[in-house]
Amino acid sequence: MNPFAKVLLCTTSLLAAIVVLPSAIFAWVDPTTVYARAFALLAAEPYVKKGFHVREDYWAGDLASGERKAVRQQLFKGNEYWFWLGTEVDHAKVSVHIYNSDGELAEQPDSWAKGHFAAAHIIPKTTGSYFIIVSVVESPAARTHWALAYGFR
Repeated sequence: MNPFAKVLLCTTSLLAAIVVLPSAIFAWVDPTTVYARAFALLAAEPYVKKGFHVREDYWAGDLASGERKAVRQQLFKGNEYWFWLGTEVDHAKVSVHIYNSDGELAEQPDSWAKGHFAAAHIIPKTTGSYFIIVSVVESPAARTHWALAYGFR
């Protein structure tokens, strides 16, 4: 290898390391989000056994008691969806509901909420944007971390 190519290769490798390594070294994942997501996926487990495919993407955040967060999602007619909400906070009560673009409740009657788990089921009548409303009904914590996962079939 000629000296110029050797210097170029070393310089390129050094620049790549400078660009890539800091993000890998300083990457940090909030453990409470990981725990909340684990609870959301725990709520999804029985539905996976029924043939639902869980999407890798999810939403997470934290809310005070009584606060709500809206998440917009494109849903398609012909599919069936479940949205699963979970939090790691013991004794917290959460809820999730699905509304269509006209602001009408669009979820199926088998949607449920049990303590720090909740789930909403929808079979969209039309393709379009739907709003998933996540709320912390009550919680012993000042801010309650939550995660929302969803699946379809």
